[in-house]
Amino acid sequence: MQQRHLGRTGLRVSRLGLGTMTWGRDVDEHEAADQLKAFLDAGGTLVDTADVYADGAAEYLLGQLTESLVPRAELVIATKAGSVPDRDRRFDGSRGHLLQALDASLNRLGTDYVDLWQVHAFDEDTPMEETLQALDLAVSSGRARYAGVSNYCGWQLAKAATWQRAVPGRTALAGTQMEYSLLQRGIEREVLPAALDAGIGVLASSPLGRGVLTGKYRHGTPPDSRGASPSFGAFVQPYLDERGRRIVDAVTTAADGLATTPMQVALAWVRDREGVTAPVLGARTASQLQAALQVERLILPTEIRAALDDISAPVHVYPDQHWTALY
Repeated sequence: MQQRHLGRTGLRVSRLGLGTMTWGRDVDEHEAADQLKAFLDAGGTLVDTADVYADGAAEYLLGQLTESLVPRAELVIATKAGSVPDRDRRFDGSRGHLLQALDASLNRLGTDYVDLWQVHAFDEDTPMEETLQALDLAVSSGRARYAGVSNYCGWQLAKAATWQRAVPGRTALAGTQMEYSLLQRGIEREVLPAALDAGIGVLASSPLGRGVLTGKYRHGTPPDSRGASPSFGAFVQPYLDERGRRIVDAVTTAADGLATTPMQVALAWVRDREGVTAPVLGARTASQLQAALQVERLILPTEIRAALDDISAPVHVYPDQHWTALY
């Protein structure tokens, strides 16, 4: 698998990442081991997790597998902190909480450092400079090699990047993790331009439109799919609308013409978008993951890419295009 730099940094990662959101909950240790083996065999290095995935079980499972399957130095481990199971406060970006969460993550992962540590979401109740100072402390103490954010909108990302670059010694943001797919192109409005301008690499989560772009929901909801599960049914539902059906039909047509699968077409489209370092792919089974990893051989023809761009194009008018276009 090809390697890419994360933004304008020296950190190199595989151009497809392995996500672990369902590990320790819907994916047991045996299936997780099979997934990690398949990913490593394909040349993958970037494994993404978070402290809230399965209440920490995903990190713990990754730590156990790292110890038994692969030398720690051969993996690029990314984790996140800041999401909290509190109805009154979904995100806690305070310095105290973040650094405490990082120490807990390191303990579960069984390592003394993570390669990329990310703030899971913006916390409007904590001054941004306090949140960002936690990143500086994590990197300066050696507990994190690089730092980034996740789910920051355009102005938040630009402000954070500018603050970090304003004073020598602060840790520049290396990456931002955002949902991005043919079904969700919202980051193209402001987040992606901000990331490109600041030299921040984008890690694209849910690159298969929460599974919808595989085509599995074209004729109903399979009983063994995420869409049918109590945990993820509401997560999948927003993309099962008329617009989603048109895009999935176009992806399926493209796949038929290229003698490949809708999954690979959708992944290749995201993987090769300007500014994207790596899509982060979550799989239910090792066989699903292996099928997705075949995308390494696929390059979309210009004509097909343009057709997919057109049918999935978001509405971006004022102020993105021209001030005279006010509709």
